[in-house]
Amino acid sequence: MTGGRLSRRGLLGGGAAAAGVAGAFAAGRLAAPDPERVAAPAASYPFHGERQAGIVTPAQDRLHFVALDVTTEDRDELVALLKAWTDAAARMTGGGSAGPVGAVDGPGNAPPDDTGEALDLPPGRLTITFGFGPGLFVDADGKDRFGLAERRPEALERLPRFSADVLDPARSDGDLCIQACADDPQVAVHAIRNLVRIGFGTTTVRWSQLGFGRTSTTSTSQSTPRNLFGFKDGTANIKAEETEALDQHVWVGAQDDAKAAWLVGGSYLVTRRINMTIEVWDRQSLDAQEQFIGRTKGTGAPLSGGEEMTEPDFSMQGSAGPIIPVDSHVRVVHPDTNDGVRILRRGYNFVDGSNDVGGLDAGLFFIAYLRDPRTHFIPLQRAMSKSDALMEYLRFTGQALFAVPPGVGEGEYVGQALFEG
Repeated sequence: MTGGRLSRRGLLGGGAAAAGVAGAFAAGRLAAPDPERVAAPAASYPFHGERQAGIVTPAQDRLHFVALDVTTEDRDELVALLKAWTDAAARMTGGGSAGPVGAVDGPGNAPPDDTGEALDLPPGRLTITFGFGPGLFVDADGKDRFGLAERRPEALERLPRFSADVLDPARSDGDLCIQACADDPQVAVHAIRNLVRIGFGTTTVRWSQLGFGRTSTTSTSQSTPRNLFGFKDGTANIKAEETEALDQHVWVGAQDDAKAAWLVGGSYLVTRRINMTIEVWDRQSLDAQEQFIGRTKGTGAPLSGGEEMTEPDFSMQGSAGPIIPVDSHVRVVHPDTNDGVRILRRGYNFVDGSNDVGGLDAGLFFIAYLRDPRTHFIPLQRAMSKSDALMEYLRFTGQALFAVPPGVGEGEYVGQALFEG
């Protein structure tokens, strides 16, 4: 308690306790969560650690994601911002305010160092994850902006344009990104709002996205959610408990890129804003919908039979050909048809009101973490663009790629190894 008012931390009694449109929709591995094994989720997640939280952390219910452009040309100002963001993120994920004083206890003649809308709210299992875009290293003319060009990872290039993309530049790319996930939307929005506020004069917002209803599971403790097409999504996602798969497909390894030793233990983050033609989809028969996906709408089991976690049998034949159609989503993006590649997705549904013809401006904000976009995302998306029957109901309206550094130790700041290594 401070100044006669309860801080968010005070309310907690002491702080922290402790494959889909490119892989987006379906694809079954591991076991369904065992109710007897499912532990109660932590009240909050620590900001400091070997990896950044918000990647394998059990996916929360809400998202606020922002991409920013760096407006300063001064490296020291950029580093100062990263330090300020680190301190603020550590406080907020623990249930505290963005600044050391808070929303209501500072001097009356100056703006508060916290905006206040999360005052009295618990931390909501908030995680804050930072990433660096290609533009942080060199500008559009190839100029080394902050002396980082030699440390730019080879894989960190703007994503190519894929077939059927209708990308909006105002919803794509960015020098920096911040992903805030929480169970309370107000907590997630509070985090991004304050980090953007702290960056005023050094960064500007390029685009942002709100999300709800996670569209994947990142832990065996979670049940599989549904996307806006009504199907279970993320059945075969890599889970936090699959440590070998994470090392193979998500975390950047020590031998991956000699120039980017600072990224070892980190990952790459791909975003794709996917508009769904909801009203057209809703007019399709149930059988047609299931044929597009390759799974049943009710249980999420593959059309070849079994339960949700049963592996699809692509060789099973019906009277008119394969039981699971060759152009079904589950077949096109399955690891067996993509050299064994898997990715870790933690996307969210979105509804941004209505479009100009009265339809829902809605879909899936695809987020994936992977070891190398050149081997783990781009081939998958190209296969999907070429062969996936689901593409008829999707419009890709934004995309971006970021390098996500490893976690932050006590006394360190986000990206320290990049700037000082």
